[in-house]
Amino acid sequence: MNKEQITGDAYKNYRSKSKDLDLPENLYNKLIDDLNKDAMFPIDNPNRMLSKEQFINKCKTDPEFSEKWGLKIEERELNTQERNEWFQVHLNGNNPFMKSDWKDFELDQQNIPTKQITLEYNNETIESYE
Repeated sequence: MNKEQITGDAYKNYRSKSKDLDLPENLYNKLIDDLNKDAMFPIDNPNRMLSKEQFINKCKTDPEFSEKWGLKIEERELNTQERNEWFQVHLNGNNPFMKSDWKDFELDQQNIPTKQITLEYNNETIESYE
């Protein structure tokens, strides 16, 4: 599974157990966005319907909500050494003769990820980099 599949499965689980309408996800999210613009549905209202993006953000920031829905998302910034190690393994083929000792600016120029994202759902853990 990849990051999109895991977050999609968790969100489908949330929607199926929430009192929502049986609509395709894009229409459901538009309806939710329109409803949530209304002052009657403040962001901290526990009965507020969440779009997929809102659901993911709430899982990142609210441990109780995250535990309830079984989706744990952790994000952390990579330091320069970790970014160099990522380059060495993923783009340099672990070639011992081509060591990387780049600064952040040089790593940015090569689009080396700056963040590690760890997702846990249904006893499955995946890591991705952005």
